Amino acid sequence: MIRLILALLILSLAACGGDRNGTETSDESAQSAAQSQPADAPDDAAEGESGDELPTVPEPGIEAERFAEHVATLASDEYQGRAPGTRGGRMTIDYLVRQFSEMGLAPGYGDSYLQPVPMNELTNAERSDIRVEVGGEEKVYSYPEDMVINSRRLGTDPQSVEDSEIVFVGYGVVAPEYDWNDYAGLDVEGKTVVILVNDPGFASGDENLFNGREMTYYGRWTYKYEEAARQGAAAALVVHETEPASYPWEVVVNSWSGAEFVLTSDENEPRVALEGWLTVDAARDLFTRSGQDYDALKESARQPGFEAVSLGATANAEVRNSVRSGTSYNVLALLPGEERPDEAVIYMAHWDHLGRNMAISGSDGIYNGAVDNASGTAGLLELARSHVRAGAADRSILFAAVTLEEYGLLGSRHYSNDPVFEPGQTVAGINMDALTVLGPTNDVTVVGYGASELEGILAAAAERQGRHIEQEPSPEAGYYYRSDHFNLAKIGIPALYAKGGVDHREHGREFGLEWQAEYRAERYHKPADTWSDDWDLRGVIEDLELYYVVGRHLVESDDWPEWYEGNEFKAIREESRQ
Repeated sequence: MIRLILALLILSLAACGGDRNGTETSDESAQSAAQSQPADAPDDAAEGESGDELPTVPEPGIEAERFAEHVATLASDEYQGRAPGTRGGRMTIDYLVRQFSEMGLAPGYGDSYLQPVPMNELTNAERSDIRVEVGGEEKVYSYPEDMVINSRRLGTDPQSVEDSEIVFVGYGVVAPEYDWNDYAGLDVEGKTVVILVNDPGFASGDENLFNGREMTYYGRWTYKYEEAARQGAAAALVVHETEPASYPWEVVVNSWSGAEFVLTSDENEPRVALEGWLTVDAARDLFTRSGQDYDALKESARQPGFEAVSLGATANAEVRNSVRSGTSYNVLALLPGEERPDEAVIYMAHWDHLGRNMAISGSDGIYNGAVDNASGTAGLLELARSHVRAGAADRSILFAAVTLEEYGLLGSRHYSNDPVFEPGQTVAGINMDALTVLGPTNDVTVVGYGASELEGILAAAAERQGRHIEQEPSPEAGYYYRSDHFNLAKIGIPALYAKGGVDHREHGREFGLEWQAEYRAERYHKPADTWSDDWDLRGVIEDLELYYVVGRHLVESDDWPEWYEGNEFKAIREESRQ
């Protein structure tokens, strides 16, 4: 990871997950839409739509030349990595407003294209070790070898815990739909909770427990802090293990060592005083000193009916932040509907990237972010152009270029706090983040496969192209919860996150896998993510056509796609639609 010396700096763990490849399938170039549906999908959803009934992209189609021009411009050195709060960020906003305006789209936020995103930058000024008293002895856990702690409470006053009882709460999950409550009968007011990463389904491998090895939102560290705060805990420490977290300890340290950002619109949200991580070695040591067996308690925590365990130890720690306020902007453009303009489909892509490292001279320090996410932003612009060519539909279409994705999905989070269309009137969201530019593929990767009926429409559209949809290869990593569509899902809106797969139509699957691996190792979140005339845009144009077809079908119909049964966002959607 990198530390950028900018007005805004930090790569959050919640930032975009980048491209993900497809899973192994047969050598056939296509499968039926019904075959592509999750096994537990309702029969009517699995049928999807007939490809013949779906709309088509108006002539001249998605234009590769225009797409390439957008990417080359936004990822040029002149735009300096598009960091919010910088000259390059302001240039990006101006470019997007100009493009949307010239297409004839209406402003999407009242009479403006700009939705202000007020935020607070929290920079750690002081961070203590964690001192634990257990069995009459003191043990010190130090940063960064053993732990990392921060606070996201606003203000410059120290945030601390003193003689705070330490309680192991298993996975720290309260999930009524799974009949699971790790806090049942427990009072953690003022206490420090220690929590396992991921969720019980991953730990057990039981497909009937949560979503099996596929992570639910209950497995994300962000949820665990939120739930601990709701329960009244003073501090929450997640135990890091590489496999269930899907990233090494180095990523935690790098991502938690710079600034944190809190939306002004979220400043009244409950938060624990201290949020942090323990290495698994530190956790084992703590449990042993408390007379407990970490592995035995971890095994117990994945069983229904688990009861929290006090470790008979107390924690002392303190953090003090410096605080700075600022504003970035989401860029919103609207194609109003003619018959039901209060109902809408949202296309979303984040325009921001990581800016530049001022410690490196010249262009070598610029994080151009061509794939991530000039590609998605360019796609958003060209989808807008195609919908304008098709004319107004029954429902409205909102094109949302959001900010601060790389800093914790904050632009989309702010939109969810201040939506242009009420969640219950928003039909669906379609997100574009780091499009696949390796060329045409037989497959379409669906991140968070098995989530909603949107996949039936996508499968039918893909079948018309001679393609099929596939699940991402690492569902246990929870990538569905790491890009902007997730904030739409959290307020109940069915959200689709799909991209080109890896089974290259001419060079095969291994070619695509190698391309993906090379991108992740050599270019993802590095200065090497630059535009090249060598990009094969045939595949990304097909992918954009799919996004167009799914969205256009929804705005020309009266369909309300649903989350599949058992999805963690289904109840939120049902309540919003009442």
